[in-house]
Amino acid sequence: MLNQVTLIGRLTKDPDLMFTNSGVAYVKLFLAVQRPFKNNEGVNDVDFIPCTIWRKRAENTANYCHKGSLVAVTGRIQIRQFTNKEEEKVFVTEVVGEDLRFLKLESSRRQQEQKQQQTANQTP
Repeated sequence: MLNQVTLIGRLTKDPDLMFTNSGVAYVKLFLAVQRPFKNNEGVNDVDFIPCTIWRKRAENTANYCHKGSLVAVTGRIQIRQFTNKEEEKVFVTEVVGEDLRFLKLESSRRQQEQKQQQTANQTP
């Protein structure tokens, strides 16, 4: 049996690093993934897929990624359930990320901004 998924998309907001009661780091994020085909209006729809990243990868994600960062997540689909306050069963489907790769390092963007600032400072 195989439960594996790979997604490439952009973060919908800045990752917020959290910790479990036992001190394990994690981030919950939504990945905006564009569909590979156009709808009836000629536009590619986007799916917003919930992902959870754990431990050191979560810390790296929180430190180096922000809203709009392009990343690849490889992991497994997990379905969990709980009972809400209204005593209704709620099912949650999410991707548990086992690997997250930065596809565009933000340091290059920062380097470009620094070069622009240096150029602006040199102009008389």
